[in-house]
Amino acid sequence: MLRGLDIRDMLIIDRLELEFQPGLNVLTGETGAGKSILLDALGFVLGWRGRAELVRAGADQGEVTAWFDLSADHPAQAVLEDAGLTRSDELILRRVNTRDGRKTAYVNDRRTSGDVLRALSDTLIELHGQHDDRGLLNARGHRALLDSFAGNSAMLEAVRAAWRSMSDAQKRLHMAEAKLDEVRAEEDFLRHAVGELDQIDPQPGEEGTLDARRRLMQGAERLREDVGKALAALGSNGAEGLMTDASRWLGDASDKAEGALDTALAALERAMVELGEAQQGVEQFLNDLTFNPHELEETEERLFAIRAMARKHGVLPDELSELANDLREKLAALDGGAADIEALSNAVSSAQDAYDRAALQLSKARQTAARNLDQAMGAELAPLKMERAVFATQITKGDPGPEGYDQVAFSVATNPGAPAGPLNKIASGGELSRFLLALKVCLTQETRGLTMIFDEIDRGVGGATADAVGRRLASLAENSQVLVVTHSPQVAALGGHHWRVEKRVQDDMTTSTVLHLGPQDRIDEIARMLSGDTITDEARGAARALLAG
Repeated sequence: MLRGLDIRDMLIIDRLELEFQPGLNVLTGETGAGKSILLDALGFVLGWRGRAELVRAGADQGEVTAWFDLSADHPAQAVLEDAGLTRSDELILRRVNTRDGRKTAYVNDRRTSGDVLRALSDTLIELHGQHDDRGLLNARGHRALLDSFAGNSAMLEAVRAAWRSMSDAQKRLHMAEAKLDEVRAEEDFLRHAVGELDQIDPQPGEEGTLDARRRLMQGAERLREDVGKALAALGSNGAEGLMTDASRWLGDASDKAEGALDTALAALERAMVELGEAQQGVEQFLNDLTFNPHELEETEERLFAIRAMARKHGVLPDELSELANDLREKLAALDGGAADIEALSNAVSSAQDAYDRAALQLSKARQTAARNLDQAMGAELAPLKMERAVFATQITKGDPGPEGYDQVAFSVATNPGAPAGPLNKIASGGELSRFLLALKVCLTQETRGLTMIFDEIDRGVGGATADAVGRRLASLAENSQVLVVTHSPQVAALGGHHWRVEKRVQDDMTTSTVLHLGPQDRIDEIARMLSGDTITDEARGAARALLAG
């Protein structure tokens, strides 16, 4: 609920502080007194679009502060949380506008953006008037209004979830189809490349092994001669023979050396073991140097084939095996792609069926709600002296979307047999006001704690019709806070709280102010509204009668 409004240096207001109350709050005053300025100031602090020049002449900046009471479950609490602001039972909005046009917004003394203000305002205030495209006249919002009236939130969320699931399934299918098309475009290359790689079958590290073997075979003759000489030097005519003789001679002498040669003999035995291992290694190497005369040619052919294949594909030779695996996987995806596409297509069909069922259920609920709303509107229009008017909620099938496939539009016919059409195209000014009021009464029957502003919604009506409008506003205000800007004495008389907007000129400076009216002041103000500038006793009597009900 809006508790108060503080305005400083905005348009023709120098300083004004208002405290509003629950129920029906009426604002009256002569034309041009500044009633619309209050709405401009309120719209400014709520982040609505409005006038570009708002700062009062001669002031450096203007400022508006509005404060609200919030219940623990008020929708504004969720907006605060999403914006990283602390939940609170009191909400204070402040917005400053400098002379050069810079605007700064604060929520509970925390600087914030205009987007946050607008998100909060959607949960705090509803403004309705004959030319208000934010509210009931905007056909784009009629479906949401009907869903709210019907209490379709659970079914609506089910449709949204089904739409997300269907969209995800379609996305996966499209991605798989695109990937398959991409693979199909290079199918000939893949099959040829995999065939070549399978024929060569390169192994990781093979290129290095082949290169080493090739170099070994290329130098084999010179190596064999040198290694053969080394083997002869190690054999019986060389080191082996000498070490054998030395071992025999030392063995013969050791018996007389009383153990002095034991260490030398042990070392010599170890050396002979090592010599034997050296001989075996050299002999094995010489055996390895013995190869088929065609082996060098075969090794070079395979080595060059592997290197050529690596250059062809722009990879290192050791990466050919991994490349082959990757290409095989692409071919496998191509060969199994049809089955994958079929499975994904089935998933899309299942998701589509689930969406259709949820959307159909929601559509049926909307059809029922539309009939109930039309019936409720008929009951509301009769007290507003529009018993011959017809209100109809038209539901047509449109493109599927996250909120179903229904298109909803409110239409009216002011007289039986007259063509029906959109509210703002068919109804006259006075009729439009009453249609909007009746519609708002129907749509807010279960709403509590809502603040609604009606800007001259009673324009163009008078007498018994104006009285009926006032009574519907009063009824609407029983469970909500209603602010109404009015020129109708019948409406003003039904207000629970009454303010008069006045324009004053002092020292060649025009300012607007707002006065809270007591009982006698209310009589005079309603008398003025009845009779004009000159207030007569008869007008005061008529005002007392209106106030008495």
